[in-house]
Amino acid sequence: MLKPGDTIGILGGGQLARMIALAAAPLGLKAHIYAPEDGSPAFDVASAHTRAAYDDLAALERFAGAVDVVTYEFENVPVYTADFLARHVPVHPGPHALGITQDRLEEKEFVSGLNIKTAPFAAVHDEAELEAALNRIGRPAVLKTRRFGYDGKGQAIIREGDDAAAKFAHIGRHPSILEGFVPFEREVSIVAARTEDGRFEAYEVTQNEHRHHILHRSTVPADVSPAVAAVSREIARRIGEALGYVGVFAVEMFLVVVDGAQGVIVNEIAPRVHNSGHWTLDGAVTSQFEQHVRAIAGWPLGAVERYGRVEMTNLIGDEADDWLAVLEEPGAHLHLYGKEEARPGRKMGHVTRIFDED
Repeated sequence: MLKPGDTIGILGGGQLARMIALAAAPLGLKAHIYAPEDGSPAFDVASAHTRAAYDDLAALERFAGAVDVVTYEFENVPVYTADFLARHVPVHPGPHALGITQDRLEEKEFVSGLNIKTAPFAAVHDEAELEAALNRIGRPAVLKTRRFGYDGKGQAIIREGDDAAAKFAHIGRHPSILEGFVPFEREVSIVAARTEDGRFEAYEVTQNEHRHHILHRSTVPADVSPAVAAVSREIARRIGEALGYVGVFAVEMFLVVVDGAQGVIVNEIAPRVHNSGHWTLDGAVTSQFEQHVRAIAGWPLGAVERYGRVEMTNLIGDEADDWLAVLEEPGAHLHLYGKEEARPGRKMGHVTRIFDED
């Protein structure tokens, strides 16, 4: 168990690390950011930072000696980095959870092994396997690289009449997974937290709207039945338990309707605080960032109740230039991430709005 004055080490220096560090400070905890990029946004709000590569073992060993626990803000941290650090300092979530969730095929096999519904899927290593998978799964289907890729990167939809080989070439002919297309009503997610001794809390199901494969808006409560809400919570609990997970994670799901009844199909697991949970920063008793700090510190988890009806909107690219208009809007909560350059498709900040219940 950490105590006030201890230091959390965070791998990655983006906006999620920044918000974790900001959440740690009121609890009396310090943050030390480790990232290879110069000018990482989290550097501005941390008590210390190390700029070094994820395979720099000497730098990692010094980092481990300067912190009391290590976490990460994104799932593409090399597993060998987490393994190396885990020999020197507690790492939460652990390397096992990281390894499973950063490989889309392993993740699908893991979820299916828990008898939790996913889209039909197949491994793809070459054009022959792709054709065989398409014959079995059918079109349309989604071809994704097994590793890396986010916000729509590293994937392609294969429809009737499309040249499958060209689609495979488009994503670099990397080891991939083909997933059957799911005719869903809407995209939803659930953000949850688990401690090392098995305590568990989950926020309400969040409804998500994407534009150009990037999350645009999240709203709570989601338009889901009480049965779906209960099932989603149980799915998150089972996943967290099976992974031996410590910290906050998200489960992205498709809401489907079969014979008039709602159900969910798991799409992906995010082993970290999640964009669709940003609404909790102003809209819940305990934000997902504070909850993550509590979980990895071995502290009691906070309450997850929300304040009214909540809407979170991402500010993408030059949308952040309207910051003054947001500040003039009564009740709007502006969060800018401190990034120097606004590029198309880049998340620059978000706005949270809280409304009275209807």
